[in-house]
Amino acid sequence: MLRIACFCLVIGAAAPLLSQVQPSAYGGGNDLESEHMMTPPPVSRGAYPATTGSEERANFLAGGATVSAAYTDNLQLIGNDKISDELYMITPTLTLDRRTPRHGEAIVYGAGFRFYQNTTNLNAFTQNGSGSFRYHFTPYAALVITDTVSENSNLYSPGTGGGGVTGAPGVPPVAIIEPYADQITNATSAGLEYQYSKNSMVGASGSYAFLRFNGHSNLPTLSDQNTAGGNAFYSRRFGKSYAGATYQISKYVTHPFGSYTLSNTIFGFFTHYFTKTISISVLGGPEHYDAWSQATAKSSAWTPAVQGSVGWQVARMNLAADFAHVVSGAGGLVGTFHSDTGGLSAHMMLSRRWSGGAHAEYSRFRNLGGAAQIQQALYPGGDSISGGVEVQRSIREWLSFEAGYVHFHQSYGNITANQPVYDSNQATFGINYQFNRPLGR
Repeated sequence: MLRIACFCLVIGAAAPLLSQVQPSAYGGGNDLESEHMMTPPPVSRGAYPATTGSEERANFLAGGATVSAAYTDNLQLIGNDKISDELYMITPTLTLDRRTPRHGEAIVYGAGFRFYQNTTNLNAFTQNGSGSFRYHFTPYAALVITDTVSENSNLYSPGTGGGGVTGAPGVPPVAIIEPYADQITNATSAGLEYQYSKNSMVGASGSYAFLRFNGHSNLPTLSDQNTAGGNAFYSRRFGKSYAGATYQISKYVTHPFGSYTLSNTIFGFFTHYFTKTISISVLGGPEHYDAWSQATAKSSAWTPAVQGSVGWQVARMNLAADFAHVVSGAGGLVGTFHSDTGGLSAHMMLSRRWSGGAHAEYSRFRNLGGAAQIQQALYPGGDSISGGVEVQRSIREWLSFEAGYVHFHQSYGNITANQPVYDSNQATFGINYQFNRPLGR
């Protein structure tokens, strides 16, 4: 029913929005005080750019392949002794970006094959993909659709460590318990944005996501999770600053053991743009949640929710960071949790041929207990910390050398209390081939 309600929210918002009076003048361009408003990070639902300004491009077809070798000192197969191994990866990728004044499409897809030297039962096919579509009914009304999918059996694969940083609330959290367990994630959203005056904008969106574990798991207690939600916002511009409010409803469902979390949150937000690509955002407000399961009665409470983010993108450097304190589910765990999550991503062009980057992620989940006392005893929550660095050396315009290092630490109460879980480190070296073809030129 919640999925149907989210869909109706998006469609129902379209009719009145499209009939509103347009701003009196058309003001194109990228100036912060032009006729067109920007969609601030707290309501844009997208990730901050992951490339430096000089790397940004549009209307192109790109592809390539990476061949790499890696060594990890611990596969983190919970319940086993510390096991190290070498692995080899082949990862072709394809990217399509096309934009016109009325619409834009972007598709990114990468498929990979991973072969282990000794632990051959972990050999796997992996894939990561994302797509986005933006259509302007008028210069001031837009439909935005996004979808991301990941089939992943490795902690260090793209989309896990060092992924995109977003400034919007409501991103489904994943508590990584067994990083090498096969898992599939998918997240879809659709929304409408409408600027009905020079300095005012409204919008609405709906989303659905799922997490599935399968195979290679030493923890049969890992739980799948479905997440559905809806969002509506109002944004007002004051010079280079934006302020407004956003309402969000989210429902998290785990299975095969059913636990349910329903949250309703009202955020007030403020965003200031120092430039078009440098901004800081803060959000805060009350959150009401209901928690129940197939074995426990429903309980509810009010709690504060806060979030902050910063994006800094200049010609040769990119930096993004965010933090959130909310009530949510925790992918892989059963129950309702207070979650504290944060991420940092940075990238810099060191010279014409050298570039480097770093990323860090932190998550802390604490079971709220109450009506979910059974889940609290079995899944008290835990912490995970990961981070890494990478460097790239351009050999030719189409050929480059890459090297990286990642560290991962986790501690999850009763799940790992009687089963030693050692920190994991991995070093990777690879050669990357790529091509780029402009479109419409």
